[in-house]
Amino acid sequence: MQAAALKERFEALRAQEFRRLDEGGHAYLDYTGSGLYADSQLRRHAEILERQVFGNPHSVNPTSSVATRLMEEARQEVLRFFGADPAEYTVVFTNNASGALKLVGEAYPFVAGSRFVLPRDNHNSVHGVRIYAEGRGAEVVYLPLDHELRLDPAAVIPPAGSGPSLFAFPAQSNFSGVQHPLDLAGRAKSLGYDVVVDAAAYAPTNRLHLRDVDADFVCLSFYKMFGYPTGVGALIARRQALGRLQRPWFAGGTVDFVSVEHRIHQLRSDAGAFEDGTPDFLGIAAVPVGLDFLRTVGMDTIHERVVGLTGRLLEILGSARHGNGSPKLVVYGPTALEARGGTVTFNLVDPEGRLVPYESVEKGASDARISLRGGCFCNPGAAEAAFGLESPEMLDCLQSMPPGTFALPKLAECLDNEFAVGGVRASVGIATSDEDLDRLERFLEGFDAVETAREGAAATG
Repeated sequence: MQAAALKERFEALRAQEFRRLDEGGHAYLDYTGSGLYADSQLRRHAEILERQVFGNPHSVNPTSSVATRLMEEARQEVLRFFGADPAEYTVVFTNNASGALKLVGEAYPFVAGSRFVLPRDNHNSVHGVRIYAEGRGAEVVYLPLDHELRLDPAAVIPPAGSGPSLFAFPAQSNFSGVQHPLDLAGRAKSLGYDVVVDAAAYAPTNRLHLRDVDADFVCLSFYKMFGYPTGVGALIARRQALGRLQRPWFAGGTVDFVSVEHRIHQLRSDAGAFEDGTPDFLGIAAVPVGLDFLRTVGMDTIHERVVGLTGRLLEILGSARHGNGSPKLVVYGPTALEARGGTVTFNLVDPEGRLVPYESVEKGASDARISLRGGCFCNPGAAEAAFGLESPEMLDCLQSMPPGTFALPKLAECLDNEFAVGGVRASVGIATSDEDLDRLERFLEGFDAVETAREGAAATG
């Protein structure tokens, strides 16, 4: 689609479905934090709830049966959206992508001789799986990143271990926007691994079809994709791989039977074996509505729009200059559009190149009603690589802070304020307008990095 027509289409979409942004004076640039719901999604979900009476699933009474049918229809819609063959895959509803990853980690049959392999660029919820792996004697192998925070081309995935082995990677980094090659899944499978793909940051603006990606497990948060509901995610699982997981406990709805007298239980043989307690069946009713909204707009069209917006965002950041001509900021990760999504992390610097505290930039943007996000974004591997926080001094500082006392400003002070300990993240999405990016550009132009850096130095010392 031509650029002018694409812009016109999304301007009309914003006016129709997201007018609350302009009514509230918001420039929302935190789509990697959360997507935004369309007005029509709320209306359609409300109509579903108004027309029916839904009871707790897992019974044969009329209201329960309606809720059970709604959940099964939602599973099928998720599979259809992601091009997953229902004969090969099923859907486990979770609270979010983190909940999906926990299900895999706690139930994966790691043993001594197993391997858990992953790039350093991963969300905390993926890194957390290493606790289960190490606890059962598995080897954990991290793959390094290059200067653009991509998987280092020289990195070699070792063959799977003698025990069940797991490979995990993000389709798109929530820190840098890097899109890791989806064929990593096939490469790891050929080496004997089961494969987890974290699609939480990728799925909102990219088409993902499991006919083309050889994954055993895919983790999602639906609020990242379309804003609502906020308490429902999914684990799309290959049925054979799901059958190899070994749940460490059971709960209501996950079992065929439990005997207290004989102290035995039998887990269900379907996705329900992983859905603990009563599912959010009313929230799940909103999932097909959100998927239908994305399908109507068109994932390829959304992707094309976000690529254009990302190009403009990178241009704004790359052209920001001080009066002496020096760069006003540093971008972490790729500065070109190839194999990257609409997430960009950066830090401002003063004319001498000294870092401006990211908290000051985030606060200044907030005062201007621009929603950015500051910190490390729950991605310690990418942050350490980006900020150069891989030294022994970093370890000493981390270990010097007792539980309950850690704070990024304290870490910066411990490191003598010589390193960034966080950054500012801007991310674009379906409702981003050109005016949002213009507002960010004006904010960056008017931000007094010199005065802010001086205030930060005075505050720390």
